[in-house]
Amino acid sequence: MKTLYFRIVITFVLIAMVSSVFALLVSNLYYLGRSDGNNEQKVMNIAREIRALYEQTPELDMNEYMSHIANMGFQIYLVNDQLEGTFYGGPFKHKQIDPESIRRVLEGETYHGIWEEHRLRLVTSFFENSIQNSIGLPLRVKGEAYALFVRPNLEQQIGEVRRLLAVILGYTFVCSLVLIVIFTRYIVKPVEKLTEATNKIVGGDYNIAMDLSRQDEIGNLARHFSTMALSLKQLDDMRQEFVANVSHEIQSPLTSIQGFTQAILNKEVTSEEEERYLHIIESESRRLSSLSKQLLTLAALDKEASVLKRTAIRLDEQIRQILILTEWQWTEKQLLLEIELPEIVISADPQLLYQVWLNLITNSIKFSRTGGTIQIEISVEQDLVVTIRDTGIGIPDSELPHIFERFYKADKARNRTLSGSGLGLSIAYKIIKLHQGNIEVQSEWGKGTTFWVRLPYL
Repeated sequence: MKTLYFRIVITFVLIAMVSSVFALLVSNLYYLGRSDGNNEQKVMNIAREIRALYEQTPELDMNEYMSHIANMGFQIYLVNDQLEGTFYGGPFKHKQIDPESIRRVLEGETYHGIWEEHRLRLVTSFFENSIQNSIGLPLRVKGEAYALFVRPNLEQQIGEVRRLLAVILGYTFVCSLVLIVIFTRYIVKPVEKLTEATNKIVGGDYNIAMDLSRQDEIGNLARHFSTMALSLKQLDDMRQEFVANVSHEIQSPLTSIQGFTQAILNKEVTSEEEERYLHIIESESRRLSSLSKQLLTLAALDKEASVLKRTAIRLDEQIRQILILTEWQWTEKQLLLEIELPEIVISADPQLLYQVWLNLITNSIKFSRTGGTIQIEISVEQDLVVTIRDTGIGIPDSELPHIFERFYKADKARNRTLSGSGLGLSIAYKIIKLHQGNIEVQSEWGKGTTFWVRLPYL
């Protein structure tokens, strides 16, 4: 399997190679478009100067003259009318040339080898050591016609520069490859650490150490990954706590039911105790049934907005229905209800919202003292606000931040008759959040509690 490290190295190498080819093509276009004609003209002017100088001093020995010219950095090929040629200066690597081209020069034409023979080739053709890559001019030597072919001896003139340039480019490419191999490891190493951290998380170990000091994209990724790991750890802790709480909430009533049932079956109790035990068994069974319903509700709410079935409802009528339903409870405790419920229509899920008011109102009744007061008010500010206030036992300040957590029970020391599953407020909070609303609470220990439910109102 090809690793990320291997892929990055190969990618950089391919980029370097493609860039080199592209640079060569661009250079070739520039050479063919501009430089090639200029180079030929320069060589043409030199060849004309060589011919003019000799024609001005025809008494010079031809061989000696051409040798001196060649020693100044030129390659010369001189051909007589019998097509017999003599070379001067550095040797040509390729000595083939079309005899017809030689005859045309002997007849007075000019041979444009640098441009005509190589205009469709690469820029490297300028360095081709060939007679064809030269300038040919007619030359009269003591009345006889000669063809003079001239080209610069680039090996002599710029040979060292070419070798130096080749060494520079070669070492640059090799050095680039070495640096790519080294620094790619620097890029890939944090990714490998992220992979190791991922494997640890898969194994259930959320204690990972990441380099969070980097300020680049990888550092940002590491910070987000650490945040994700912390969230997963919290989620896993919540899951374990949730399972433990569910097990405890189920085990307690089951233990009671099992114990009381066993006592009744063994005929170890009186008829009065048997009746009392049966009432307890019924109560615990109802608590188990309520707990299962609430767990199913939470599971449905965790599917987010897909559970919402919005419709237009009379909010004031819905709250009045709950007050009628719980009348026997607040009447039994001789509670005074102060109600201000103007007619309000909102778009919401009626069944889910019903659970919110039922939970909050029954909690207010449950934790209110006999003869206390419950205030329920609907008002419209920027949002719709439902206020439920009681004069009950209140909630300690240390407990307030946790009351919406699942299975959390404020005042854990209170008796069983007041305790619930610890899911009611969590369900209410989740339902209001699904309606894009919010629940706020304020309480003073021993004096009462106020809940504000805020919902969007259009």
